[in-house]
Amino acid sequence: MIKTVIILFTVLFVWTFFIEPNLLVVKYYKIAALKNIRIVFVSDFHISKYGRKRLERVVRLINKQNPDIVLSGGDFIKGHDGKHTLSIEEQAAVLKEIKAPFITVLGNHDGWYDKERVISALKGIGAKVLLNSSVKSGNLYIAGVEDIQTGVPDINKALEGTKDLRIILTHSPDIYYDVREDVTLILAGHTHGGQVSFPLFGAPAVPSRYGSKFARRMIKETRNLMIITKGIGTSILPVRFCAVPEIVVIN
Repeated sequence: MIKTVIILFTVLFVWTFFIEPNLLVVKYYKIAALKNIRIVFVSDFHISKYGRKRLERVVRLINKQNPDIVLSGGDFIKGHDGKHTLSIEEQAAVLKEIKAPFITVLGNHDGWYDKERVISALKGIGAKVLLNSSVKSGNLYIAGVEDIQTGVPDINKALEGTKDLRIILTHSPDIYYDVREDVTLILAGHTHGGQVSFPLFGAPAVPSRYGSKFARRMIKETRNLMIITKGIGTSILPVRFCAVPEIVVIN
């Protein structure tokens, strides 16, 4: 009995620390209003100092989807102080290989690291960084809001001048109930699917004021639809369990 428990614990440890965090899957959604646009949404990269190969793999998978546009919820940086992250300049050199327009907001870790440095590096490769602002791509408007923890999200300012097909891009899903206007879609990250989630019980710790309700999934509790991705990397502890890293493809 003890031997069985030790084996099970060992398998669980290896899976949680070394296998699942390094997986990467594609999650597909169909949104009728966006049927003629192929969107890839990625978030929460959290690329470690030795994670360049991981980021290169992410970019290859993004390009494999043949997207018309790539949207990002931010958090390129791993950690709070920059000691454990691949520099944003090195990340930008890899992200430059994305073969579609790349539009992003910033996450809390990006803000804690050095917001202006992150913005500069990303703009240097032609990426659009949205800070309570919007950009038009074809007949689609992307409105990006600032991060709740390291900025001041202003939804009205971000949506100013937009119309018809509109996507709100946000790092945290917690702005969901604050969106008063009708939009086509809200895309959010930040919660990592809880990072650790137990069957039947769900995720015990989720960085959202709404708890596990906003850990992951497609949600529509107002007139607006929101997709929350589980993201790519890890934060605090390098573990994932029943929260497999993903990129999202819409249509």
